[in-house]
Amino acid sequence: MHDTTILDYEFEAHPQPVTAGDRESLLANPGFGKIFTDHMVVIRYSADRGWHDARVQPRGPIQIDPACAVLHYAQEIFEGLKAYRLPDNGAALFRPAENARRFRESAERMAMAPLPETMFLSSIRELVRVDRDWIPEGEGASLYLRPFMFASETFLGVKPASEYLYMVIASPAGAYFKGGAPSVTLWTSEHYTRAARGGTGAAKCGGNYAASLVAQAEAIREGCDQVVFLDAVENRFVEELGGMNVFFVFEDGSIQTPPLGGTILPGITRDSLLTLARDAGIVVREAPYRMQDWQKDAESGRLREAFACGTAAVVTPIGRVRGRGFDFTIGNGGPGLLTEQLRSQLTAIQRGTAADPHGWVERLF
Repeated sequence: MHDTTILDYEFEAHPQPVTAGDRESLLANPGFGKIFTDHMVVIRYSADRGWHDARVQPRGPIQIDPACAVLHYAQEIFEGLKAYRLPDNGAALFRPAENARRFRESAERMAMAPLPETMFLSSIRELVRVDRDWIPEGEGASLYLRPFMFASETFLGVKPASEYLYMVIASPAGAYFKGGAPSVTLWTSEHYTRAARGGTGAAKCGGNYAASLVAQAEAIREGCDQVVFLDAVENRFVEELGGMNVFFVFEDGSIQTPPLGGTILPGITRDSLLTLARDAGIVVREAPYRMQDWQKDAESGRLREAFACGTAAVVTPIGRVRGRGFDFTIGNGGPGLLTEQLRSQLTAIQRGTAADPHGWVERLF
């Protein structure tokens, strides 16, 4: 056994970092996922040595063999979390221990070497500390952190790899959806499902997202922003979007979201919103919801609001839902009162402008 919960990081400064002036220009309008900081974290794993060779080094290309296991058998997982600029110019993470736990669980589901949760957390802290000047300021802005791991062993054979590469990169982020639309329009997938029981739906692995892209492309062709998937067994129950969980708000003030059970990603934003709603005395249900009931309730007025949520998009109102043979609007087609209330409450906690009763925020500096 290897005691690998604590590693010392070797630091190599970038020889030509982005200048302060150029960085300021980039941070003025970063978009999402297109700009990257100067450094990255790299930690290696091998069956004989355990986790070793932890480094913070200049961000750059990596070299892999054509027979690298991930290219053939797709052992790969990732996470997404954010560092937020605080009012006093410090910085904080939001519930990073939950990302660490989910990363470990994803690794176990994909038969990969689980990264110790303490190591996950230290890698995030190290990168934010080094590239702290890349955290943008302003409403909705953050430093998006992308930890990921893949099978790096060179072999052709269907078995769990014995070597892995864990990395963290960081990207200054603005709004997730282009144009800052007040709500999104969904396309209901008729031919494709995201996950089935016993599959990898609860793991945050690239294969889940790759499988969703053909449905997302169909949604774009139909003039929609996102795809919504139904269950794989009966093709009737709403599950989740291509990359986000979904919530429903009813006229009696209650909210509902599809239950976990192995087919839906256990979103950290989802869990946070459920907690905030319960704190406010709102009736919360984690229960199946049929697509035909979604349409019926929207048209009758019983359903007042709907929203999607996730780390990248935070809380995004759903204004319209389309599919083959149906097209309906939710409420007035824009953000609803409870949606905005929950979003404002969550983002205020994340950015240090509201009380944090659950101890979710970890201040870094």
